[in-house]
Amino acid sequence: MPGSLQTTKAKIRKNVIALREQMSPSMRVSYSASIVERLFEMPTCRQADAVLGYMNFGAEFASDVWVARVLADGKRLVLPRVNRHTNQLDLYWVDDLENQLALGSWGIREPIVERCERLINLNEVEFALLPGVAFARNGVRLGYGGGYYDKLLARSGYLNGVPRPVLASAAFALQIVEQIPQEETDIKLEWLVTEQETIAC
Repeated sequence: MPGSLQTTKAKIRKNVIALREQMSPSMRVSYSASIVERLFEMPTCRQADAVLGYMNFGAEFASDVWVARVLADGKRLVLPRVNRHTNQLDLYWVDDLENQLALGSWGIREPIVERCERLINLNEVEFALLPGVAFARNGVRLGYGGGYYDKLLARSGYLNGVPRPVLASAAFALQIVEQIPQEETDIKLEWLVTEQETIAC
């Protein structure tokens, strides 16, 4: 990959993370609550029976609040776990956040393999909420640099037009940037939800 592209991405990543870190905890809680409400106002989220979520860490949007609401709503929940051997994400069904999760990679709560059933086919999921650092309004998502989600989606036949979950991300408005350089392996979002608006990408 061209070095300049990587440099640009690293710069955007660094700037947005710094901005996000500057938010006060109370603001983060308030904005996260607004985002959760907006997510549940989306028909694709509200009507989905099976959803893919993630557990937040650091100064991210409080996805754990959304995840708890998903379960309270009677939906089936899938959460990712980093597989150290394959360097890819494995997905597991979770219905008990207290007993089925433990601190894993980078201090993120992950499914405990022995206590969860593994999901083999992502196409069983109707709505997927993906994490990220920065986002453009055209649906380009900049993650933390590991490419875990792009690999997961490519593995699921996403690029070949396989029936698929609706792809969305939730972020604070300050995480939206003008432009993110895109590579062929980058998979675009269909929806981006902030505390201010729901964007159809």
